[in-house]
Amino acid sequence: MSNEDDVWVEIALAQAHAAAARDEVPVGAVIIDAEGRELARAGNRTRELNDPTAHAEVLAIRAACSKLGAERLWDCDLYVTLEPCAMCATAISFARIRRLVYGAPDAKMGGVAHGARVYEQPTCHHRPSVDSGAGSEAAAQLLRSFFKAKRG
Repeated sequence: MSNEDDVWVEIALAQAHAAAARDEVPVGAVIIDAEGRELARAGNRTRELNDPTAHAEVLAIRAACSKLGAERLWDCDLYVTLEPCAMCATAISFARIRRLVYGAPDAKMGGVAHGARVYEQPTCHHRPSVDSGAGSEAAAQLLRSFFKAKRG
């Protein structure tokens, strides 16, 4: 992890905080290109959009693809605050993201290091480079606080 990674992790965390303020599960994501320029940022919007696929990663991928006018995000990196679920891990593979950097692990719904382990499957066509743990404590604390408040 580099100091530059820390900048993108902070932006993803800000998106997670914004999601929490909208009463969405606090997950945020940002995508950058090979030159280190931001292409897209997003936070979860499943409730707002009434769309179970409106996870931060999927929304950021959609926005970055739209910005580039392409269905593939070759040489792009995605930073996200929580280990992607199987759906998002698959979308990351389909988009051909070069590198995935995620914060908190998700033992229950994660699809990278837990659960489906999408990139370990022989049928996975593209496996991004994966780095985990960036901003993990801040992301995990935000998630714990959010769900504690929900439980009352």
